Amino acid sequence: METYAIHKSAMVAPRKARMTMDLIRGKDIQAARAILDTTNTKSSRLIKKVLESAIANAVNNFDAKESDLFISECMVNPGPVYKRVKFASRGNVDRRDKRTSHIIVRVSDGKGGNN
Repeated sequence: METYAIHKSAMVAPRKARMTMDLIRGKDIQAARAILDTTNTKSSRLIKKVLESAIANAVNNFDAKESDLFISECMVNPGPVYKRVKFASRGNVDRRDKRTSHIIVRVSDGKGGNN
């Protein structure tokens, strides 16, 4: 049984979120929570919320045991880019891209049955 959770358009750059996501890929739930709790980044706080949502989906919807769950797949895809202006010297205007991410976490208990 496999469940997932998605956070779309998270206000964090995909490159920064991938660095944190690489730390928890393939780990069990307890180890992933410990890593995210001790990592002091904005992306770790966002990823932890998505992970908790995926765990809740598995436990509440499919009666899975939380102790059996592990992260089977997790990825960070680029979302929409918000273009903003920043005033520069000599009357110039620079463009600042505010990059967003789609955070996807999929948890599984290793047993059959697909969702």
